[in-house]
Amino acid sequence: MTLSHAPRLKALIATERRRQRGRLTLAAAAAMVVSAASVTLLGLSGWFITGAALAGVAGLATAQAFNYLLPAATIRLLAILRTGFRYVERISGHEAALKALARLRPALFAALAAAPPREALALSAGEASARLVQDVDAIESLFVRLSSPWATATAVAAGLGLATLAGWAPALALASFAALAAGAGRLLTARLTKAPAAAAQIRAGELKDAVAALAAAAPELRCYGLEAWAVDEIDRRGLLLGEARLKAAAAQGWIALAQSAVMGLATAVVIVLAAGASLPLAALAGLAAVMTLEAVAGAVKAFEQDGAVDEAGRRLEPLLAAEPAQAVTTRLLNPSLTLAGVTLKAGERVLMIGPSGAGKTTLLEQLLRLREDPSGEVRIDGIRLSRFPAALARGCFAYAPQDADVLAGTVRENLLLAWPEAPEADLWRALQDAALDRRVREMPQGLDSWVGENGARLSGGERRRLALARALLRPAPWLLLDEPTEGLDAWTEALVLRRLAKRLDRTGQGLVMVSHRAAPLALGYRRIAVNRLAGAGILAGGGLSIAPDQGRDSPAP
Repeated sequence: MTLSHAPRLKALIATERRRQRGRLTLAAAAAMVVSAASVTLLGLSGWFITGAALAGVAGLATAQAFNYLLPAATIRLLAILRTGFRYVERISGHEAALKALARLRPALFAALAAAPPREALALSAGEASARLVQDVDAIESLFVRLSSPWATATAVAAGLGLATLAGWAPALALASFAALAAGAGRLLTARLTKAPAAAAQIRAGELKDAVAALAAAAPELRCYGLEAWAVDEIDRRGLLLGEARLKAAAAQGWIALAQSAVMGLATAVVIVLAAGASLPLAALAGLAAVMTLEAVAGAVKAFEQDGAVDEAGRRLEPLLAAEPAQAVTTRLLNPSLTLAGVTLKAGERVLMIGPSGAGKTTLLEQLLRLREDPSGEVRIDGIRLSRFPAALARGCFAYAPQDADVLAGTVRENLLLAWPEAPEADLWRALQDAALDRRVREMPQGLDSWVGENGARLSGGERRRLALARALLRPAPWLLLDEPTEGLDAWTEALVLRRLAKRLDRTGQGLVMVSHRAAPLALGYRRIAVNRLAGAGILAGGGLSIAPDQGRDSPAP
């Protein structure tokens, strides 16, 4: 196995190999039967055809005495064995690979989710997708080709056994050519295909990243007349990918040419050395040499994927640096919050106000452990966030970010992200509290209506309210809302805020809301003014200056 530079990934793959040991063993056994049957089938066919031809030339008496029933039956049996066991090999090998990859992707995603936010969030959507899809697919070859050495060894053994029937000299020649083909092929694949395969893996990831980024910016590209530039950019990356793949294909062509030359030379030498035996045995040995070296060439071809596998390992290994977060079954009940010296009691409702860039969103993300809090002044129940497992800290909050994503799926699927076991009645209650229930009831399939890619079938205000409903559904002691009414008209905003107040009265949840709009300022909640200090770079409160407002009617800064 390769991946010596990716020990974590290698260990993960080894674990999956142990889990799939039964299927992989069955695939290897089936591959051995296929190889033995293929070599014997072609060799016996050559012997049979040649022997039958010679019997026919020798005359009617010889032809009638020639036993064609037993060889014909054996050939048919070998053909059936080869076909049947080929099916078993493919089914078992690919099933093992797919089941292993089905476990590998969630493990990688869990490790990515557990990584420090600065690292995890640095990956673009396209790059993350390329690693979890394209790079993991490259690893599949490690499982599929596990049966290849066993099949090749069986083919060589069968070929040598048949060649021995024509004499020791043809058998020794075939063994020498098989070793030459394997050694030269391995050397050529390492020198010719490794770099192009790795480059193709990189270029494919870059292309996917560019397509994802430019597709997300499609409206802006149209507005500024940059469609042609975007097409050229994608075309440029596509050409780079094409060049890498052409180099890989050219290298594979040279290797195939070398293998074919060795195969032709080996067949000729084996037939010449078997000339002392009967002509049917010489044909048997020659065709056995063809199948033997073809099996060796197949094993060599598997090594052409090493470059892609190594590059995939290099890209995937950093994702496994963080240990996946352990599941947390306990919850903190009614915890208090401390934000740079200001303590908020359970159930309290707070409005954070301040100019853009002051750090209000940063505070929310620090509470959720999406950002580090180097000062240690953001606390839960008086304890520094860093002392809590991330999952335990996040369990205290339901969160609707300013730029919440709506996933391609149904209304129900988007809501259940917050609480997978939520009863349907709670889904409708959350939609009602977000003033979106009437709109969903009017949809053709109600909760099961498709919302499109990133909620494309919803308006901007509806997408924001769907994200709000998702946060309202989550059972948590604190509700964190970042600009929840941005983009709503005044009537809808007032309705959402009224229903939010009633919900908080009913549930007793605490609320920390960030808003620049006037309507939330009139709610009478306790206000916290957030101001980033300018100048010397010595910042109070871990980079933020936070002071509680002394009255409901105090103006926003």
